[in-house]
Amino acid sequence: MIWKTLKGAILDNDIVKVVDDTLRREKELGYHTRICIGTDSQVTSGVTEFATVIVFVRRRQGGFMYIHKEKTAQPFGLKERMISEVSKSVQIAYLLQPTLEKHHVKLEVHADINSDPGFKSHAAFNEAMGYIKGMGFEFKAKPDAFASSYCADKVI
Repeated sequence: MIWKTLKGAILDNDIVKVVDDTLRREKELGYHTRICIGTDSQVTSGVTEFATVIVFVRRRQGGFMYIHKEKTAQPFGLKERMISEVSKSVQIAYLLQPTLEKHHVKLEVHADINSDPGFKSHAAFNEAMGYIKGMGFEFKAKPDAFASSYCADKVI
């Protein structure tokens, strides 16, 4: 799995070690950091591209992110694609959870799903919320889910 910075620099293949080193550095620099994980997708000519981001948010000091992209020709219905986004975020959250606990860093999983029933993506809201909370993570949906709705959306 290849992870990159926003500027395109390729990170070490072991994202757990990269995050551990990053959190250690952030603490040494005096930052209070939380992590938000989110995924967004886009379908173009029958190919679905997913972008998953790990966003490091520094209290009152901005932030930065690491990005992983993947493509698939597998067809998805809207609800299935939304749950696939959530699944990708949960997989990374689960992988990073021991490291985040070690550093006492708060974790949020952001879903690119609207909490307003007037939007099509709301069809997957209950399933996404149950999946994320069921795995023990804090759940955020639109409009509060900036990691998926803005960060991942901008790099897809």
